[in-house]
Amino acid sequence: MDSKRLDEKLAQLMDEIRDLPLDEQARVRDLAAETKARQEKMRQTIADLTESLDYLRLSVKYLVFDLEATRRENKYLREMLEALSEEQTQEGEECEDEGDEEGGPEE
Repeated sequence: MDSKRLDEKLAQLMDEIRDLPLDEQARVRDLAAETKARQEKMRQTIADLTESLDYLRLSVKYLVFDLEATRRENKYLREMLEALSEEQTQEGEECEDEGDEEGGPEE
């Protein structure tokens, strides 16, 4: 039942309470007031939950974005390390080749 319909039903109930004997009016009026208070509390709880869910969705989107950015950075850094490693390997091989040529054959 939506809140508008519940408000209408509570208003009808309050009107019907006036037709009851005085001793029953107070008891039923208290029950109606308690029902209305619970409804308001439920509305507030739902609003709070909705707000929390919205915040959670935003947080998850941020975390996914951050994770993707971190993965891109890691990939880029790995490529840089591989390129640097290849350069050092090539330089090491060139140095070994030059050392063999300069020293000549060892006897």
